Amino acid sequence: MTERIAAIPGTGNTTGTTRIDRMEQLDPIASASGLSWPAILAGAAVAGALWFSLTTLGAGLGLSAISAWPTAGASARGVGTGAIVWLMLVQALSCALGGYLAGRLRARWATVHGHEVHFRDTAHGFLVWAVGLVFSVLFLSSMGATLAREASAAATEGANDYYVDTLFRGETPAAASDTQAVRKEASAILANALGRSDIAPQDRGYLTDLVTARTGLDRARAETRVNETVAAARQAAETARKALAHSMYWLFASLLLGAFCGSLAATVGGRQRDNVVIVGLRPAAGV
Repeated sequence: MTERIAAIPGTGNTTGTTRIDRMEQLDPIASASGLSWPAILAGAAVAGALWFSLTTLGAGLGLSAISAWPTAGASARGVGTGAIVWLMLVQALSCALGGYLAGRLRARWATVHGHEVHFRDTAHGFLVWAVGLVFSVLFLSSMGATLAREASAAATEGANDYYVDTLFRGETPAAASDTQAVRKEASAILANALGRSDIAPQDRGYLTDLVTARTGLDRARAETRVNETVAAARQAAETARKALAHSMYWLFASLLLGAFCGSLAATVGGRQRDNVVIVGLRPAAGV
């Protein structure tokens, strides 16, 4: 045991008369950092790889939030049960495996109290989840944003094409003609109307004139068709928005489940790590 002495500032006492603290001869492991970053990074890498693999498998099996059928997408009430179960399962398995490996691969804290060991193992599992999530966001955010933007643009364009077609559908089939310019103009008006609380009066009147000219309907029926088409397009956009918001709830729940499974599995792996004893050899401190 050593004693450290320091002088009192401003007293002129250079020999020191105040005891600051006592430093004991401790095991180096006890004063080292409680984090085993190699084990954490290894667990996060395994968790990320398993998550990506299982997510790819789920996409191949059709377990996705958005259906491949144009008229059978995610409903506003919730994502499909299969997709929800798979999302939870993927998070639980990937984070549990990553946390378990982090617990088994970390250094042994021979001189640390059991409660502290349990806390450190839990922290290791939680960090595996956090590091894996951060890496996934950093490396996949650009790709995910691109895919989401393309999918959203394709879905919006396809939906608008359908609703625009309903505007110029005549009573009887007519000969094919070039309506690209008219349809493009009507599509722009419809997209603008979906971003507002209601379609502008001048836009409604203009669309009514277009429908009357292209279909031969009287103005009253043409205006009714315009109002019904705008209402149907608005309802479809609102349904998609609610479905997306609802899917975010389940994503948040799956992330919480992943954090819990990773932390729990790390404590199990750490406990097994500490109970491993080589027959005939005495474990050294820190092994």
